[in-house]
Amino acid sequence: MTIRELQPKAVWENFYLLTQVPRPSGHLEKVQQFLLQWAKERGIEAWKDGAENIVMRKPATPGMEDRKTAVLQAHMDMVPQKIDESNHNFETDPIETYIDGEWVRAKGTTLGSDDGMGVAAIMGIFESKDLKHGPLEALITADEETCMYGVNHLSADTLKGDILLNIDNETLGEFVIGSAGGVNINCTLGYKEVAPEEGDVAVRITLKNLRGGHSGLEINEGRANANKLMARLVRQAIIDDDARLCSWQGGNMRNAIPRTAEVVLTIPRENLDDLRELVDYCRETFTQEYRGVESEMALFIEEIALPEGQVPEEIQDNVIDALVACHDGVLRNIPSIPSVVETSSNLGIVKIGQGEVSILILARSSSETMMEYIQEMQESCFSMAGMKVTYDGQYGAWQPNFDSPITAKMVEVYNRLYPDTPARVEVCHAGLECSIIGGVYPHMDLVSFGPTLRSPHTPDERCLIPSVAKFWPFLVTLLEEIPVK
Repeated sequence: MTIRELQPKAVWENFYLLTQVPRPSGHLEKVQQFLLQWAKERGIEAWKDGAENIVMRKPATPGMEDRKTAVLQAHMDMVPQKIDESNHNFETDPIETYIDGEWVRAKGTTLGSDDGMGVAAIMGIFESKDLKHGPLEALITADEETCMYGVNHLSADTLKGDILLNIDNETLGEFVIGSAGGVNINCTLGYKEVAPEEGDVAVRITLKNLRGGHSGLEINEGRANANKLMARLVRQAIIDDDARLCSWQGGNMRNAIPRTAEVVLTIPRENLDDLRELVDYCRETFTQEYRGVESEMALFIEEIALPEGQVPEEIQDNVIDALVACHDGVLRNIPSIPSVVETSSNLGIVKIGQGEVSILILARSSSETMMEYIQEMQESCFSMAGMKVTYDGQYGAWQPNFDSPITAKMVEVYNRLYPDTPARVEVCHAGLECSIIGGVYPHMDLVSFGPTLRSPHTPDERCLIPSVAKFWPFLVTLLEEIPVK
């Protein structure tokens, strides 16, 4: 069986179509063209706005013109993560899916159910000829996973809706009404490479097969960050074995906990055996520290050809010290809701080589003052290393409205359909586009929901099939019962 045969076909058929169109963040031309052509073939009003979003409109079914206009919202881009053995090219290749018991997964890559399931549900609603609903709009946004470009550039005259239904939550029956804000912390430094010492040899040290994860949803699960572990190893190699850093590549997405890191070092040949012992020691230490969490961790060393240049010693030492010292992971939970993370940071990407140091951290917080604090903390750390620190992609926290009428309606509908698993109203640490959309359209009543997904932003991403079978009739029923204006 393939996913095209799963029920409800209105969702799974459209999700299959999306898997055939490359759509990694930053490369959305193909999926934009696909969505516009798909809408044209079905007679659906659709266009691309000035912020690279795809917008659609569908009139009310006869007799329901007096209902409030509902905006169905999801993002079109996906996080491109794959296992080390995969040759998948996210810019050209389709996602290969398979059914694993009750789950849909991808072969060696992220599945793209975040947020392909939201887009597929929108497609299913808009192409249907027999569903009952009031006036509908769709907002399918661009580059949510990297900088929230689409909503950050959304015009105040694009939408007419009264209610925003964000289909980008990962647990069926959970209705999210608040989320953390976030900011990209960029730390950069230029340098002039120096030649390796005569008689030195070069090695490549690779750390891979960590679990990684979504830096909003899974930052509290104690998973290893490849950049942080590698920093510990490299610092000790410098102290014990006179190692010198030539290059570093760790992580590739700001909002994904890094699964891999690779460094190239030079070292006096007489210290090579001692460095191998250090790698063995770190492998044993890290495995013990993350026992029960990181079962597939691999750490190994190999001798390679000597590169032409390396990082000057003083810059190397300062940068490595900053990487060891910088905060990564949960800073604290919300004092009044101890089960929810309030403030965190993810040392997402480290690139060093060819005269440039570039470090990207994603900080999140639902507290404005704690967001300022964690920015100050990271800036202080990297400024002491002589690095320039800048910020971009900032979005505020989505403050919860506990009196939201649409949330109350959703809870009532869900509990009526599925009384054995009562709905829950939550706030979350992941960043959602609702915070920005609510700023552009302050009159909107906003809520986020969706079917059950697990481990987004990793090659272990999966979608629970039975949850989609419940999500679809819930969505259909909800749209039938949207309140009158």
